[in-house]
Amino acid sequence: MKDFINKLYKNHSLIYKVLLFIATTFLVVYLFPKSGKFKYSFENGKPWQSENLYAPFDFAIKKTNEELEIERKAVIENASVYFDVDVQIILEITSNYDSQFDLVFSDSLIVNNRKELFNRGKEILAKIYSYGILDREYEYKGDKQIVILEDRKQTKITNYSNFITQNGIRLFLEKEIEDQGLSLYKPQFLSLYFDIIKPNVSLNKSITDNSLQEELEKISLVRGSIERETLIISKGEVVGGDKLKILKSLQSEYESQVWSQSSYIWIIAAYTLLVALALLMLLLFLRKYRLEVFNNNTKVTFIFFNILLMVFLTTLVVNFNSSYIYIVPICISPLVLKAFFDARLGLFAHVITVLLLGFVVSNNYEYMFLQIIAGIVTILTVSELYKRANLFISVAQITFIYIVAYFAFFVIHEGSVDNLKWETFGLFILSGLATLFVQPLIYVYEKMFGLVSDVSLLELSDTNTKLLKELSNKAPGTFHHSLNVANLAEASANEIGANAMLVRVGALYHDIGKMKNPKYFTENQSTGINPHDELSFKESAAIIIGHVIDGIEIAKKHNLPDRVIDFIRTHHGTNLVYYFYNKEKNLESDAKIEDFKYPGPRPFSKETAILMMCDSVEAASKSLKEPTSIKIANFVEGIISKQMEGEQFLNADITFKEIESIKKVLKHKLANIYHLRIEYPE
Repeated sequence: MKDFINKLYKNHSLIYKVLLFIATTFLVVYLFPKSGKFKYSFENGKPWQSENLYAPFDFAIKKTNEELEIERKAVIENASVYFDVDVQIILEITSNYDSQFDLVFSDSLIVNNRKELFNRGKEILAKIYSYGILDREYEYKGDKQIVILEDRKQTKITNYSNFITQNGIRLFLEKEIEDQGLSLYKPQFLSLYFDIIKPNVSLNKSITDNSLQEELEKISLVRGSIERETLIISKGEVVGGDKLKILKSLQSEYESQVWSQSSYIWIIAAYTLLVALALLMLLLFLRKYRLEVFNNNTKVTFIFFNILLMVFLTTLVVNFNSSYIYIVPICISPLVLKAFFDARLGLFAHVITVLLLGFVVSNNYEYMFLQIIAGIVTILTVSELYKRANLFISVAQITFIYIVAYFAFFVIHEGSVDNLKWETFGLFILSGLATLFVQPLIYVYEKMFGLVSDVSLLELSDTNTKLLKELSNKAPGTFHHSLNVANLAEASANEIGANAMLVRVGALYHDIGKMKNPKYFTENQSTGINPHDELSFKESAAIIIGHVIDGIEIAKKHNLPDRVIDFIRTHHGTNLVYYFYNKEKNLESDAKIEDFKYPGPRPFSKETAILMMCDSVEAASKSLKEPTSIKIANFVEGIISKQMEGEQFLNADITFKEIESIKKVLKHKLANIYHLRIEYPE
């Protein structure tokens, strides 16, 4: 049992990666759509590339959205509108006419004509209410078919223009009065009518809406059907017209199918296999080319989390409205990974992410092409992310590439630009703006996963930080030495394409351990008194070697990132403190070399190797007397060759060619520091 527990403990890192791999695989599969998938791809106007396609089952040919919309508009235009007529109002108005007529026409001069006027006036009243007066204006055309209801029963059908509106009643009355030859009595009749007439026709919205809905529901969503084993399209035949509609109907039928219980397990297993294969490729890439990242479980978790986040966001948008798919800022992923790791890892993880998203989106080839191209542009254009102008320029370039590629795809599919969807360009612009969110996201990731980006490195490089100020106060010589090393290391890193910002920050903090005993280091001895004179050589070596451990403790106390602490840990590698070792050996021939060696580890990256070279060269250069170009060249060659003989760069991914380039930079920089000039005769 004890052996089993020990074995688990030794392999806990690998066990964690396996569990992370399994959990991520199942979460990604869980987010995938649970519907059928049409296995063929086709484009309008392009030849059918697959084998002859026969109908796998009976299915209906669905009408297009455009066809259905035309039918809906026709139904809406031709649908009847129902108006209620209030019969009681007509009876009331007739009664009022009888009583009011004598009051209006009381003049004795028209007694003889009163009966005739009464009858003619009543004819006009009957004509007014033959269809009725509307209670308000309605937005219907004059020829709109109207069904008139009395007590909710249909009485007659007419056109909307036959109704009299309240605004048109005066014109109607004036015309009728003139037609009846009653112009002489026009004021009296107008006064009479305006006193008694009322609107008696109103829209019955409930019956009208229900009738319209019934008519709309009668619209058929299909126009025919295809029987099983019917040939749909032959290989090489151009997709278009009815063939295109049939293929789209078949595709829709597949995508609308929910997997049956029998096939569900098999399809889930197949999805799991493909997702696991993609994620396994990523792990193998890390294992072979980024071993440092692979061995760090936090970094592996961070990479998998980014992939899972992009799948989740894309699935969320697809489920809401697939037309908004391009609003998801997929290019944030390679930006973030490049900021924390490197361009190659960022691009590889981006490609894996896009391959997984191909299962989620509908037009997967177009989508994958656009996203991979955009990812490549992101990796190639974004440099020095901590510079805000660079990020804005890169986002503009990414958005431009999206728009150009989408435009090309649209023209290929449609053959013209007449129906170009301009709103999609707006989605690309919104996606670009969302990509700018990468800066605060990087900050959040740093706090969540304890990682460090160039933005944080830029903050740490400020010499006004609390820790560097403390170093300049307690050990001013060491602080000045660190600044010189930082300048040399930055120039060397730029020469071979290493991370210049990282190596500069590492150089600024690499000797912070000397703050504990500053006077024991020559650069801080300004009084001429050497405290090592009172110590044994072994004790002196222990203090010198101890500044590495002291530096690590101080760095952790001030929450410096691990990537910076690595420089403190490795800047002396496993080198020997030669001065005190030789002194001890002269006294005691059996002096133990282990007591005078730094604990290591050796540098394990280009950046940490650069710091070791620059630190040793800068420190030793103070001993040069009357330096010349030849002396400096031999001096640099000797120090770095000694480090190579001691196999200090064995674990660092640095080549001989790069080391030679660094030597040239150091020789040139030291020559400038010591102001070497040609001596002119007096």
